[in-house]
Amino acid sequence: MYAIIKTGGKQYKVAEGDTLKIEKLSVEAGETVTFDEVLMVNKDGSVTVGSPLVANASVSAKVVEEGKGKKIIVFKYKAKKGYKKKQGHRQPFTKVQIEKINA
Repeated sequence: MYAIIKTGGKQYKVAEGDTLKIEKLSVEAGETVTFDEVLMVNKDGSVTVGSPLVANASVSAKVVEEGKGKKIIVFKYKAKKGYKKKQGHRQPFTKVQIEKINA
């Protein structure tokens, strides 16, 4: 059984027991979060597709940790003009473990 959920402007294919990194949520580690925006559910071969969401479907997950991703370097440069700008960025994330798919 798996589902496709939408969170943080992205879509994720999840199954029970999966661990994934999503966009940062304002939830402490150890708490439970529920995703109500379920786009599709596959239960024992029968596929239910929402238009746009599946009615009465949700996915519950436990927050494992919060952190920041690897640093990326943003470097802007203009040739022959003496313009250089170096900037770093670390994207915050929330790591969740999927506990149950309610469909």
